[in-house]
Amino acid sequence: MSELTARAEKLDAADDLAAVRSRFALDDVTYLDGNSLGALPAHVPARLDDVIRREWGELRIRSWTESGWWTAPERIGDRIAPLVGAAPGQIVVGDSTSVNVFKALVAAVRMAGEDRDEILVDATTFPTDGYIAESAARLTGSTLRAVTPAEVPGALGGRTAAVLLNQVDYRTGRLHDLPSLTAAIHASGALAVWDLCHSAGALEVGLDEHGVDLAVGCTYKYLNGGPGSPAFLYVRQDLQPRFDSPLPGWNSHAEPFGMRSAYEPAAGAPRGRVGTPDILSMLALEAALEVWEDVSVPAVRAKSLALTDFFLECVTAYVPPGRVESLTPVRHEERGSQIALRCDDAGEVMRRLIERGVVGDFRHPDVLRFGFTPLYVSFADVERAARVLGDVLMA
Repeated sequence: MSELTARAEKLDAADDLAAVRSRFALDDVTYLDGNSLGALPAHVPARLDDVIRREWGELRIRSWTESGWWTAPERIGDRIAPLVGAAPGQIVVGDSTSVNVFKALVAAVRMAGEDRDEILVDATTFPTDGYIAESAARLTGSTLRAVTPAEVPGALGGRTAAVLLNQVDYRTGRLHDLPSLTAAIHASGALAVWDLCHSAGALEVGLDEHGVDLAVGCTYKYLNGGPGSPAFLYVRQDLQPRFDSPLPGWNSHAEPFGMRSAYEPAAGAPRGRVGTPDILSMLALEAALEVWEDVSVPAVRAKSLALTDFFLECVTAYVPPGRVESLTPVRHEERGSQIALRCDDAGEVMRRLIERGVVGDFRHPDVLRFGFTPLYVSFADVERAARVLGDVLMA
């Protein structure tokens, strides 16, 4: 047994979250792609079976009230709230991340005022956010400027209406400074819209603490909601009366079953709803969130940093010098819950890793991404992944 293998065993034995691993349906594969799709919580299939056979199959239309289908978007939003540092009543679940980014960004520009006609967007963002920002700018008659997060403070001005940023860079795993950037945005009189897709469920966000205006996030990564599970939208409590959604659907009407021709928005978080909720995916997500029972986000963050530290150490020990380059910051305050390694033949390397039971992913043209979901990734997984990577790169 190598020294690193022995250390992995000791770290796992001391892991306060080790018992949570049993809440997931895991196999022998070393799964380090939870930053793309989280693993299946073991109890979700039985819950969905009940939803399909009893709630849909037997109760049918009665389940909108008797099974709580109608209130699911807000109820599940309240379950997500403590995971991102929000009080109840500020998060609604539904639609995709892209749709929620559009709602949030357009609403932010409308709330900013007529004298503000500029949107800043993260130049390093996931492509969809950039596409949505361009569309939102056209719709609102705003100009769009792409800047890096580091450039935001200097780019803000009296015309800036809204700034759309990712808390964690999806390619490199770099964690951006949400508190200081939000403060700078507010000092300029603009509104901050944060994309939490790569941070929700992996680290402490502090939406309420830091006064974030609006935020969106997916639920199929670190929240393990399943493929295509609905996203969430956060609207800060005091902004909710002014939230003017560009997609006013019947589900967000103050009287949804009144079928009135004039639109009157609902109060509170339901104002962020649009159409009929995707009940099967939504209830799978609700069941998946049960794995967070008795789990604290600070403990998750502490383990995330320990896992990524250990992985970088193991990569240094096992991988031939000069074969890979880490794109992820070493400093904890700048690191999310993934490690990105630059590798000339990354696509082929990842294919060979997957063949050997180590699952990460590849980002064009030369990036190997490894995601560390603290709820189910062990230190033994980490050591094995780095060891197999070293074997593949020496072959």
